[in-house]
Amino acid sequence: MVTRRLAIARGHLESILHALEKHDTYCVDVLRQIKAVQGALEKAGQITLESHLRAHVTTAAERGDTETIVEELMDALRYR
Repeated sequence: MVTRRLAIARGHLESILHALEKHDTYCVDVLRQIKAVQGALEKAGQITLESHLRAHVTTAAERGDTETIVEELMDALRYR
């Protein structure tokens, strides 16, 4: 799922680069594509964060390891 989102972002980025190389592209179209890239990257980040929480935080919670839970959450939230 993450690779799909990143592939979407890459496709939009390639479209942006191609459009800018033509030098006659309407700026609003470029801005629209940039917004699409940001959305795809944001969704990829959400998916990755959820996966991380389900894998690492859940495991630490099952062990009752609250210190690891806090560390994992702080590490993940640092990039949000």
